[in-house]
Amino acid sequence: MAGAATETAHAAAAHGVDLTSIVVLLAAAVVAVPLFRRAGLGSVLGYLAAGLAVGPYGLGFFHDAQSIIHVAELGVVLFLFVIGLEMQPSRLWSMRGEIFGLGLLQVGLAIAALIWVGIALGYPVAASFVAGTGFVLTSTAIVMQMLAERGQMGLPKGRRIVAILLLEDLAIVPLLALVAFLAPGGAEATWADRLAGIGLGLAAIVVLVLAGRYLLDPMFRLLARFGAREVMTAAALLVVLGAAVLMQAGGLSMAMGAFLAGVLLSESSFRHQLEADVEPFRGLLLGLFFLGVGMALDLRIIAANWTVIASSVPAFMVLKMLVIYGVARVTKAPRAEAVERAVLMAQGGEFAFVLYASATQFGILTAEWNANLTAIIIISMALTPLMIILHDRLAPKAGLSLDGVETAADLRGKVLLIGFGRMGQIISQPLLARGHSLSIIDTDAEAIRDAGTFGFKVWYGDGSRLDILHAAGAAEASLIVAAAGNPQAVTRIVELAKHEFPLVPVLARAFDRGHALELVKAGVDWQMRETFESALAMGREALLRLGDGPEDADGLIADIRGRDATRFQMECVDGIMAGTVMLHGNAGQPRGH
Repeated sequence: MAGAATETAHAAAAHGVDLTSIVVLLAAAVVAVPLFRRAGLGSVLGYLAAGLAVGPYGLGFFHDAQSIIHVAELGVVLFLFVIGLEMQPSRLWSMRGEIFGLGLLQVGLAIAALIWVGIALGYPVAASFVAGTGFVLTSTAIVMQMLAERGQMGLPKGRRIVAILLLEDLAIVPLLALVAFLAPGGAEATWADRLAGIGLGLAAIVVLVLAGRYLLDPMFRLLARFGAREVMTAAALLVVLGAAVLMQAGGLSMAMGAFLAGVLLSESSFRHQLEADVEPFRGLLLGLFFLGVGMALDLRIIAANWTVIASSVPAFMVLKMLVIYGVARVTKAPRAEAVERAVLMAQGGEFAFVLYASATQFGILTAEWNANLTAIIIISMALTPLMIILHDRLAPKAGLSLDGVETAADLRGKVLLIGFGRMGQIISQPLLARGHSLSIIDTDAEAIRDAGTFGFKVWYGDGSRLDILHAAGAAEASLIVAAAGNPQAVTRIVELAKHEFPLVPVLARAFDRGHALELVKAGVDWQMRETFESALAMGREALLRLGDGPEDADGLIADIRGRDATRFQMECVDGIMAGTVMLHGNAGQPRGH
């Protein structure tokens, strides 16, 4: 049996299928990533550690990390495609100031600062320029992954970081041209050659835009009509990789091509399907990219040149962070956002490998310098997740700002409305229309300031505290409405109000059926599940669309409302499982029409 297994393994290897390598990669990721996430260290650091463990300087399962990185760069490409799908052209146009203003300012100043690291260490000016410029190009893969894990991709501060990354992707083209110019004899290259390179890049962009505008959507419509599901997935990958190859042929980055393809399809009716098709490949390949980076960390080079690397890594990172922080503050970013951006973007990125390889080819960098710089970039990438963890633990928590907000004190409204969110705002309208005076309190200072711009006076106060209820005039109110956005807070408000002010009626917002039962036990005078009436209204509309007349629909909805009330009364006595006989179930229905 063992001999047969060995022969099978040899046969598989002879046919070019090395399942052992695939199993090792998957096992390393499956073991390391959950452990690192459970320890609060994040998935990126887990992938890097797993790559180091199975690479040439760990257990030695792999010896050519660069080939894995080249394949896995498709993960970055697919990631940028998904980001592009979220960026409609109008939204991208609105970011032009951040891309070409904020992005150019940060890249330009960072290059000017980081050049001096190499010069201070005694390297030639041209080599120092290339070294510093490569470190300016932030890792799109790491930063995008971090933004996604932190839920900041759609936030304004996240969009500003994305804008800078886009500018850095664009910058790789002129930077590669500059490397050719700085090369020995590079100044002799004709302007015609340079203009031809620029023209080729612009032509690639024009071809992609035209194809996206006039070909892609009709193609997907045709495939959706006649093609199978797997053909749509193949078409999605074809679009992404085709755009990447086109941009690469034009001298631009593959990631930029994928991003543009995503933007061009962002308003397509197939956007969500494309995102679902690409997502599994994106996640796997992006993880493989981080594994490859971990494998590529050459421990021998670090040991042989540890003094240069040990001084260069902090020098590059600290200088870059100072520039990013300074640019952020000059452009009016809050201090906390500036610090977070500096930490997130402190590392060098994958495009530095391309720049350093080109500079080595042109004779600006020696092979040893290239190896040192590559190690410096990889170490900075590995340090970033750790720095983020330290930032999150050590950064002072944002204090509550009550600027422009009044705290509740000596209020005298006829109705005390606690909570002015999506439900409290609607509750206020009929009461104000009838001329009743309202004392409104909420715990969200930003929402209170926003309410002021719409003509509402809201005071700051936590209605689940007895002293605040007294200050808000609960004892003198004719009615208390508990509409806070937290179920525990609503229950606490009802308990306090019914105990301290038993003569004042209390109406409450229930979040679900269980919470409604909880409120009844707390003594609420009237409660309403927040989705109940809207669900009945939608059910009525569904009946009308399916052929019922208005009177029949109204009668049936009234019956459903009555059955629900009866069921709720039964539940108040015998628990939440009582009254299920009042439900209309579909377990016994035949399938189909």
